Amino acid sequence: MAENPKLAAAMARLDTLTDWERRPRNRMRVGLEPARDLAARLGEPHERFRAVHVAGSKGKGSVSALIEAGLAHAGLTVGRYGSPHVEHVTERVSLGGHDVDPETLAVALTKVLDAYEAARREGTAAAEATWFDLLTLAAFVIFREAAIEWAVVEVGLGGRLDSTNIVDGEIAVVTNIGLEHTEILGDTRAKIAGEKAGIVKPGAVVATTLRPDDEAGRVIAARADALGCALVVSEAGEGATLAETNAALAGAVLDALGRRGVTGRAGEAVGARLLDGDTRARARLVGRMERFSLAGTPRPLKVVLDGAHVPFNIAAVLRDLGREPDLAGPCVAVVALARDKDAPGFLAELGRRATVLVCADAPSAARGRPAAELRAIAASLGIDSEAEPDARRAFLRGAELARRSGGWLLVTGSLYLVGALRGELRSGRLGTAASPPAP
Repeated sequence: MAENPKLAAAMARLDTLTDWERRPRNRMRVGLEPARDLAARLGEPHERFRAVHVAGSKGKGSVSALIEAGLAHAGLTVGRYGSPHVEHVTERVSLGGHDVDPETLAVALTKVLDAYEAARREGTAAAEATWFDLLTLAAFVIFREAAIEWAVVEVGLGGRLDSTNIVDGEIAVVTNIGLEHTEILGDTRAKIAGEKAGIVKPGAVVATTLRPDDEAGRVIAARADALGCALVVSEAGEGATLAETNAALAGAVLDALGRRGVTGRAGEAVGARLLDGDTRARARLVGRMERFSLAGTPRPLKVVLDGAHVPFNIAAVLRDLGREPDLAGPCVAVVALARDKDAPGFLAELGRRATVLVCADAPSAARGRPAAELRAIAASLGIDSEAEPDARRAFLRGAELARRSGGWLLVTGSLYLVGALRGELRSGRLGTAASPPAP
């Protein structure tokens, strides 16, 4: 999209702050004091709407989008805040199922930046606010100004000390727990669950896919019990796809809201029935098992973009894609990973399905693992691979190999890699491409 000059100016100011999404996180400052100070300076915007708070290792964005779509289907005014974005920062804030317009984000972000600069002059806690802290408060200002009834708020990292945790979520969602960000959150699933369970507030409903007999689920259940919270464990059934698992959890959240007396415009309690086929299709996010087709002979090349970056998630993605009849041929994968990801575990899962990997540098260079290092890890696992640091050239090489083998192409490991390539795919700069409508 054409850059809005006001938003460009606000982002230029914001970009002088520390952006921990793109930097090594082992020295990361976490805490709620800067966000609380900013919120106070801005009139406590997070207290002007009701909230569903969503944490978890994977699936947060998809589950959040489904809850948002279900509440909107009921006729309620709803917003959603998520991260990271794939192509444009406006993707992070949604109003009524649509990305916020650049002008609205620019106005809100400017207000928050002004509050931040006042805090710096006065030496209060918000002087230590980060890029994510400020953007979070900008989203809350937007929600207040739009007078929304409900916000679905996705945790950025962890939960307990994440700046989104100033909201008082009536429903606390923990999608799942995998080993990620271990240098910050802990080196076991139980420790990570403790951080994510930090979003649970007294009297809330806790919704999760994790059973109480699971290592991480036990921690979630204990937190719910300690705070007098009802615990809801969603069941999608054995062999359920990621989409079905996410929809089951979102439906459980909507049912829980209905039991708490939340009704739609027609006066009927909200519930899982709101997630019909059209509603689920509207909730599809970019860069999550997103399909493209590149024209060519003798047949078009099928391309899938997915930002999975932890082993258990890429395993599930590959399992689901393996059910697609048009993806029955050999898989070639273009992959990039951040340094804080389990590269051996991820590549081992990827190598079970992909015949060859083209390793690229992550576009977030400060946190990215070099392509040559990824290739060395792949070689140690006995996986055929090549190194091409440039994302665009890596894609073109992957497409060449996939066409040669009569297979299909997967771009994965990093939403930043997906974002670097998606715009070029849509524009046709990587070959004539078409993205089919969401199922």
